Amino acid sequence: MDDTLQWPAAAELLRLLGHPLRLALLSELSRGPKCVTDIRELLEAPQANISQHLAVLRKARLVDCHEHGNLRCYYLLRPGLVRDLLRFLGRKYSPVPKTPAQVKRAAQARQRRTARAQCAVKTPAGR
Repeated sequence: MDDTLQWPAAAELLRLLGHPLRLALLSELSRGPKCVTDIRELLEAPQANISQHLAVLRKARLVDCHEHGNLRCYYLLRPGLVRDLLRFLGRKYSPVPKTPAQVKRAAQARQRRTARAQCAVKTPAGR
């Protein structure tokens, strides 16, 4: 399957994760299922805001819930994905500076590889 077909879905997922409260919700739920009242106490946010963001995450199929009477307890539907995303976002990535000479050498190497690939396409196999 062509990877480019996945980019729109990936971009939408990243857009959904672009709110700090949603990331905090995912972080809390990565520790185990929680009811809205527990989440509200942990995150110190209004219940209406929490419910609204949980609805967005639910629509994205990142979380789901079970209802117990008047309580809604949420859990992660894709814990591996959420764990990997949170781990990635928690890392500090240092920039890797390149000298102008390193950039020039990399560009020249890329040009040589491209030229060789074009020659290989033009030359029929078996000759």
